[in-house]
Parts: sequence; structure tokens; C-alpha cells
Amino acid sequence: MNIVYIHSHDTGRYIQPYGYGIPTPELQKLAEEGVLFRSAFCANPTCSPSRGALLTGQWPHSCGMFGLVNRGWSIHHPERLIMHTLQRAGYETVLTGIQHVVKNINEAGWSRIINKNDDLPAEELAVSFLSESHTKPFFLDVGFHETHRKDENFANPPSGEDHTDPRFIRPAGPFPDTAVFREDMAHFIDAARQLDWKIGRILDAIDRYNWKENTLIICTTDHGIAFPFMKCNLTDQGLGVMLIIRGPKEYNGGKVIDGLVSQIDVFPTICELAGITPPDWLQGISFNPLVMGQIKEVREEVFAEINYHAAYEPQRAIRTNNWKYIRRYSDYNLPIMANCDDSITKSALIKMGWREQKTSKEELYNIIYDPSETNNLANQFAMTNIKKEMRNRLKSWMLSTSDPLVDNNIVSPDTPSMINQTTDLSPSQDPINLRAP
Repeated sequence: MNIVYIHSHDTGRYIQPYGYGIPTPELQKLAEEGVLFRSAFCANPTCSPSRGALLTGQWPHSCGMFGLVNRGWSIHHPERLIMHTLQRAGYETVLTGIQHVVKNINEAGWSRIINKNDDLPAEELAVSFLSESHTKPFFLDVGFHETHRKDENFANPPSGEDHTDPRFIRPAGPFPDTAVFREDMAHFIDAARQLDWKIGRILDAIDRYNWKENTLIICTTDHGIAFPFMKCNLTDQGLGVMLIIRGPKEYNGGKVIDGLVSQIDVFPTICELAGITPPDWLQGISFNPLVMGQIKEVREEVFAEINYHAAYEPQRAIRTNNWKYIRRYSDYNLPIMANCDDSITKSALIKMGWREQKTSKEELYNIIYDPSETNNLANQFAMTNIKKEMRNRLKSWMLSTSDPLVDNNIVSPDTPSMINQTTDLSPSQDPINLRAP
């Protein structure tokens, strides 16, 4: 069985198969032919830690991915990345496009890197690889910059197509329906259309070169979209991710899975499908029984965390089918602007007083009655027992996984890294250098 792992920046679930008015026909087709996970969550709503968790099958603090590679952080245990496990099982492991988990690319376990000195876009490199003959099973990693705000294609539709008209769309979930928020969302939609077109090139090549029958396609993103209250937030708007898988056995037919899954569950799932003994460090759970219809749930809860993004903002969260509990481990009680990418949406909210809106040490949301997570119940007396239960479940997880925040320890980098101060307005402000102790 071959594996094609397709991943994007900052897409969340804002694509057509999840019911949004965003034309992504290639992803819609993939969902109709494969399996769509409606309740898939990342382990950390920031770029490198999310990817590190998926590729090691561990929570970010367990695999040692506390911050962003481009700011000096790197995974502590690169030997746990799935590429090493697959290589030992006889796979050729191939990288095209971006990677965002190691500073030293040679530590990651790729047997072939075909984008290192090549200016061709990721989809073209992937198509070229798929056109070749292969005597070994392969793991093809295709990483896209879209829909990242700093990508040159953000706000650009596929070549030859018109821009999205902002007059006839809705803004992203938490924002009012006004011209400025519609405009920003129109830019995102164009980037999503560009991403869809590029993914379509790969899907077409898989079919054209007769890989479809024996290839598992995993299509996902790192976290929520790069808007305020979304990316770098532990709400569902930050943690919820697209996850579409198409392949052999039960991974076909347009199935829709509602059960909770975490991206750390992908690694053990691959092991089971490929007949590989799972490594003993895995903390994820194979969701094959869920897809095969043997059970309705593989987990009762998912966990998530934030450590460093542009600035330090330690948080932990637990999410069940009914409840979300978020705990902050900092005394700073205002939004950290540096952890939100610059945008016209961000600027508009700042003018409306966002910087002065205080944050809470604890947040508790009823997911059933308040799916947008806007009504914090943590201080309501009637919620005392629920809050205590969720807090204890979160602490038990932290203890069992040796989370340094159990003792409120500030995690320091083991290499020189760059961070913004909590009072900085933008991640583009000059960061300070944070050196390892």
C-alpha cells in the first residue's frame, strides 16, 4: 500500500465538503469517494507543533515540538517521525513541498527530497514522482503553503479564473457580516480555490498513473484559518481540521464519520492498514474500527495545547462531545496580538477594542448549546461540578504524559529561538532572541 500525505497551511474545515460556500470541487470529489471526518482535531493550533504531533503520533509536549521551526524550534525526537518507521518497513519516503517540523531536514527520515534545489511547485514535483515506475511502496509527502496569509497565492484564484466577489459571500464564523470582513473572507476563498486546484493535479495523477487501487490518500491541514479567534486558539475554530482519507479496504464510498478523532491517531491507523507493528511511543488510537463500522467512538475526548507561537502563551484544553474546557497558565489577561496573523480583519477588530477585551484563566463551553464557544460558563455556580470534572480529566492527561505545565514550568528552547513579547501588536515586530539555558 502506497501513502500520499497532502497537507496545507491554515485551512481548518473551510472547504466545500464541510458545507461552506467555498468552491473546492476536487476536495468534494475526494470526500465523495473516500471518508470525511467531521470531528477531526489537531493537537495544537500552531503550525510546527500540529505537524509534529501528527507525524509522531504524540502530543506536542511529548515529542518535544514546542514552537515554530522558522523561529528556531525543532522536534526533540526526529527519530519518532513516521518516515523512519515506514523506511524500516521497506517504504521509500519522499518529500515535495514544505516541511515544518525539523531544522535539519536530513534528520526527518526522508529517503528522497525532490524539492531541495528545485523551483517547481509542490504539485508538479508530486506529479513527476507519480509518473515514475516504483518497485517499493512509497510515502509521498506533499506540503502546500496555501492557505497561509504570507503565501504569494493568498487572495489569488487558479490561473485564468475570476476573483471571488466579496459582495455575495458570508464572512468566517465569528465575524459580523460587513464589507471589510466579507472582503477578507473573499481573499481566503480564492486561496482555497487555488489549493483545491493544486490538489486536483495530484489526484488526477494518482488516477492517471494507476496508483488509485493501492494508495491511501490522507488530506488534512495543520489547524484553523488565519483569522482572529481561530488559528492559535483552542476553540473548535482553531482546533477543527479537515481530514479526508481515500484508499483501499473500507476507506471509500463517501462515508462520513462523526466520532471524535485527533490527528495523533493518523500514525497508528497507518500502521494497522500497512501491517506494521506500531512503535511503543504512540499516544494515538487507530480509528480503523470507527471507519469499519465496528464501533461508534474510538475516544471520548481529545486534548490540545499551545506553548510558543510568535509569543509564549501556555494553554491546555480538553474537548468531549458535549464540553470544552480551556486553561491558561499565564497571568497575562489580554489577547496576545502577536499570536494573530496580520490582516484587515485583525485591524478592524483592534479598532473595535479587541486589545482591551480581557481573557479568562478558565473557560468552559457547552458544545451542544453553544457550538461557537461564546458563552463562558466557568464562573457559573451551576457548572461547578462539570468544571471540576473537566479540570481533573485535563490534569490527569497532563500527568500521564509528563506535561511540564503540570508544575507551571516554562518550557525553554534548547536552541537559540525568536519570540515576540506579549505586548507586541504584530508577529512582524522585531522579536527578541531567546537563548537556551
